[in-house]
Parts: sequence; structure tokens; C-alpha cells
Amino acid sequence: MILYWHLRSQLYRYMVVDLETVEGLLYYNANRELQLHEDYYSHPESKNVQERLLEVITPTGEVLFRNDKLAHRSLGGPPLSGEGEVGYLQRSVRLSDGTRVFMVSHSHLLNGQPMIIRVAYARGLISGSIAETLAAFAFSLPIVLIITALVGYGLAKRALDPLGKMAARADQITAERLNERLPVDDTGEIGQVAHAFNDTLARLEQSFGQLKRFTSDASHELRTPLTLIRSVGEVGLQTDRTQEEYREIIGSMLEEVNRLSGLVDSLLTISRADAGETELCTVVFPAVDAVREAASLIEILAEEKDQKLLLGGDENALVLADRLLLRQALLNILHNAVKYSPPGGSISAIVLRGSASVFVDVSDTGAGIPDKDRTRVFDRFYRVDQARSREAGGVGLGLSIAKWAIQVQGGDIHVLNNPDRGCTFRIELPLHSPSAQSAKKNAPEPQSLPAV
Repeated sequence: MILYWHLRSQLYRYMVVDLETVEGLLYYNANRELQLHEDYYSHPESKNVQERLLEVITPTGEVLFRNDKLAHRSLGGPPLSGEGEVGYLQRSVRLSDGTRVFMVSHSHLLNGQPMIIRVAYARGLISGSIAETLAAFAFSLPIVLIITALVGYGLAKRALDPLGKMAARADQITAERLNERLPVDDTGEIGQVAHAFNDTLARLEQSFGQLKRFTSDASHELRTPLTLIRSVGEVGLQTDRTQEEYREIIGSMLEEVNRLSGLVDSLLTISRADAGETELCTVVFPAVDAVREAASLIEILAEEKDQKLLLGGDENALVLADRLLLRQALLNILHNAVKYSPPGGSISAIVLRGSASVFVDVSDTGAGIPDKDRTRVFDRFYRVDQARSREAGGVGLGLSIAKWAIQVQGGDIHVLNNPDRGCTFRIELPLHSPSAQSAKKNAPEPQSLPAV
């Protein structure tokens, strides 16, 4: 339909041009008969001129001239209303023999005599052009489709080839081969997918590695007290012993049982943390209260080593946290400080209030933590070689549990270390205050307390 309207519009424009040409070629001969110069038939497009129908009539309908193509037929009979006016009248008419044509008419004045010039084309010309176009389209369409399909197949194969390589490599990756990565040959969207998948593999590899180390370390820590209990029991049964000797044997066994119970409790805590099963019971309270509660539980151990516990800080530094979890974290850190501080040393726990955070600094006078170990002291079952051995009674889970207990409440913990004067564990928790959140980004860091 669009092609038809376009061809019809183009045909009308061509007829207007031809009509203007005819106006300049009309003349009266010696017999006062209207004629058309022969130059009309030598037109550059004479082939198309031969298809034109030309008629000139008077305003009253008298025929002045008809070309040979039109012969005795009439282009629509007498003039229509408005046909003699200035302008070009375009319309579709039917000849006396039934042929349908498109016609353009225009008034003209020659030698003072008014006349109407009519130029027409048969509608079959448009139908023929449409038929030729459709035939050419029908012939070329299969070829175009085949070429398009081949080009599309080539482009798709080229575009999807990286996906094929990625899929082949992904099939080879197993739990034992998580160190392998997908090939990244493309910087577009496929490349982004490959990078995202490789990042996922890296996280999985790290998680599997941590799980393997955790399982191995847990098995070792569980096997050690069980082996000791079994060895002590077997030695005690080999010979008859006095009541006092049996009491010592049972006491040693109970000591290992206590160590084993503590390890199992820690493992259960970590297991619940990893599974996300811990429900927080948050309340608003002064952070210094949790410090005092944790210190009261560790005070006896400090007295046995003649150590001083120094507590203090801002009484108005409020936090919104789970009181039991925070106390457990502080207890683990204080216990760690007591174990690795020498007899007669000091442990301090000071609460500081910032613009948007509450800081709890727990400092000791122990041997300190080497720089290479500062980032790993919170790893599960990790012990620093210097003064961080199993003989001190730990299994390397206390700081890991403390970090989890603080982070799950929106806080953080890190080490401020001075190897010559022990180390400081700094706990940071959100300050419970209406303006705390807006001021947090601009909050200054409090200065580190000197080791006591």
C-alpha cells in the first residue's frame, strides 16, 4: 500500500511537469488547428511520452486536440467545476472503453483563447511497477535470507564461542579443582559474566579452604584432650594406686574434660553463627556496664596472677546491643589479656565516647602481637607463636567468637599494637543517639590509650 501511494504521488508530479512541457509546445497552424510541436516526441523520455494520454479542450467541452495514444476516447467528458481555474486538478477517471487512468488538468491561455490541457497515465503502469517490484523482491528475498542467516550464524558462533569455552571449562571444575578459573577472552558482557563467575569461584575456594582448615583444626583440638583422657585412664588402670593418686588422675581427666567442654561450646557457638540462627535481644545500656560484668567474671583469674584490672570510661556512652553477646565478646578479650600478660601486669578496659561511636579499648602488658600476625589473630584456631600456645589454655577460638559477636551487632574490632608494651584491642559500636548516624562519617578517631 505504501509503495502504491508513493508511485501514484510520483506519477502525479511527473504529469504536472509533462503538462507544463505541453503548454510550451502547443501552437495553431495556418488552418487555425491546434497542433503539438514534434519536439514533444523527441523528448529524452520519449518511451514514457508514448504512454501518455493528452487532450486539450475548450472551457465548453469542445475537443481541440487529442494525441494518437488517446485517439477517439475522451478523458472524462466535459470539464468539471473548478477545472478551468488556476491550479492543477488531480483525479482518477475512467475512459469510454473502461480504462482507469490518473489525470492532471490545468487551464491555459494560447493566443488569447482559453483552453484546458489534460494529461493522463493508465493505472496499469503503477500496477506493472508494483508487480515488477514484488517479483524482484520475491526473487531476491530467499537469497537475502540465506545470506542473512549465514552472516547471523557466523556472528552468533563468534559471539557465543567464549560461552562454549566457559561451559567446557566449568564442566571440569569440581570441589577438588576450585583453583581453576574460566577463560576471559571478551571485554563485553560475556567477559563481565566470566569475571563474576571467577569471583564466585574465588569465594568458594576461600570458603572451602576455611572449611577444610576448620575441620582439620577442630579434629585436632578434639583429638588432643580425648587422647590425654584415654592415656591418663590407661596409665591409672595399669597398677594399683593409692586414693590420693587416683584423685590426681581423675583431676587430670576432669581438667581435659573441662577443656573439651569449652571447645565444644565454642564450636557450637561458631556453628550457630555460621548458620545465622542467633537471634539478637537488643537493649539500650551503658557500655561500661558490660565491661564491669565481664571483668567481674575474669577477676579471679587476674588475682591468681597478681594482675590489676583497671576499668573506667564514659558512663553516658550508650549502645543498642545484645548485652549477653557483648559481655561474651568482652570476656573473651579480657580472658585473652589475662592469659598472655605476665604475673604482676595490668589489664585496662576503658570506654570512650565519639561523635557517633562508642569505643572500648582493652589493653594488656603482654609480649604483644607481631605485625605479620595482626590480621590473622581473629582467624579460627589461629595462635601467635610467641606466648600464644596451647599450654596457655586456649584453642584459638575466643577472638574469632568475639569478632563475630561484635560485628553481628553492627560493630567492629581491630588491634592497636605496640610490641614493646603489649597490645590494645579496640571495639567500636554505634552510639545510641538521635544525631549519631548523621555525625558518624565526620566522627574523629579517639587517640589510642597507652598500654598500662
